[in-house]
Amino acid sequence: MDARAGYEPLTVERLPNRLVGIGALAERVGPDPSAWTVEEVGDGNLNLVFIVGGPRGTVIVKQALPYVRLVGDSWPLPLYRAFYEYHALSRQAARAPGTVPEIYHFDEAQALIVMEYLAPHVILRRKLIAGERVAGLADFLGRYCARTAFRGSELSMPSAEKKADVALFAGNVEIPAITEALVFTDPYFDAELNSHTEGLAPVVAALRADVELKVKAHQALQRFVSNTETMVHGDLHSGSIMATESECRVIDPEFVQYGPMGFDIGMLCANFLMAYFSQPAHRDADLESYQDWILGVIIQLCAVFEEEFRRLWATERTGILFPATLFEDQGHESGAACDAVLAGIWRDAWAVCGIEMHRRCLSLAHNADFEDIADVAARAALEARNLMMGADLIRSAENIRGAEAVCDMARDFNGKDIL
Repeated sequence: MDARAGYEPLTVERLPNRLVGIGALAERVGPDPSAWTVEEVGDGNLNLVFIVGGPRGTVIVKQALPYVRLVGDSWPLPLYRAFYEYHALSRQAARAPGTVPEIYHFDEAQALIVMEYLAPHVILRRKLIAGERVAGLADFLGRYCARTAFRGSELSMPSAEKKADVALFAGNVEIPAITEALVFTDPYFDAELNSHTEGLAPVVAALRADVELKVKAHQALQRFVSNTETMVHGDLHSGSIMATESECRVIDPEFVQYGPMGFDIGMLCANFLMAYFSQPAHRDADLESYQDWILGVIIQLCAVFEEEFRRLWATERTGILFPATLFEDQGHESGAACDAVLAGIWRDAWAVCGIEMHRRCLSLAHNADFEDIADVAARAALEARNLMMGADLIRSAENIRGAEAVCDMARDFNGKDIL
């Protein structure tokens, strides 16, 4: 834990007097703190989040805590994660304009960010559980993932600038370590903080006994810790996206690091697949149509990702990788090189997708898609489908032929009684 002199966690009562001198708040909320309303809304695993409103408008104030909020002060965490979140948001705003909240103020000593209040946006996961559709969702996410992946890599960035960025974000040690353990490792043994739904024990035992599966999961981890292809969000799931009926923003990149270009889109697809598998417990009416819509989002977002990636390849390939001097300037097409890069991205993405489907049911920090299902037997049956499909994705990641094939797998598993 990097305790800092003067750091003090905010409370609803103390916030106005503590932040009264911040110009960004006076400008956007109002200069008189006695006229502010403050509501603590943080329901995540790590941070304090406040909505601060006043006569001029509303902002979000987010402050890191020196421990994992989900667990308590027995699991300390560095406050510097706010520093990395601030820098991640700044880079995402430049590389994919209009996709993240605007930053108004950053206080490193207090691990505090003042940012745009998104309204009437709500967490995407809640919209999926409620059976709501978001127009343009796949297009937005596909372009976001492609632009951040490509523009954060040496396909585009000057090499010196990219290496300096890698060095900067390499200091974010403890937060990616959570991913390395909770995502890639803990699901496959009896880790202390693991939990799973009653009734899943036979499936869990089978996964942990599968040596090939564990080898492939840790080959994915090996790539995650050693491959600094691009700056990844690091925790891109349906709880890290806020949406209206037609607009989205990506939030909470504090798990940022440089890693494989397929990581973010793989984790994202996993969360859509879990939304898909959980639907029978959330609705009877419109079930098949809504599940088809979710799979359609996966197919479209992957298609848009590839289309946008190829467009950027053709128009913004200015880095040291696959330069025009080796291809176009000699009269050669570079399409085969782009195909090879994308093949590696999808291999990593589908492996990460399967691993994320495991960790959200077996490790710490489960997701509400399944956790909100009160009927334990029904939840276990749906999670079992999710877990077994995840295993197939991990084993076959190198050979999967596109998102359509993944969605065909999902339809197949959705009809299976595994328990």
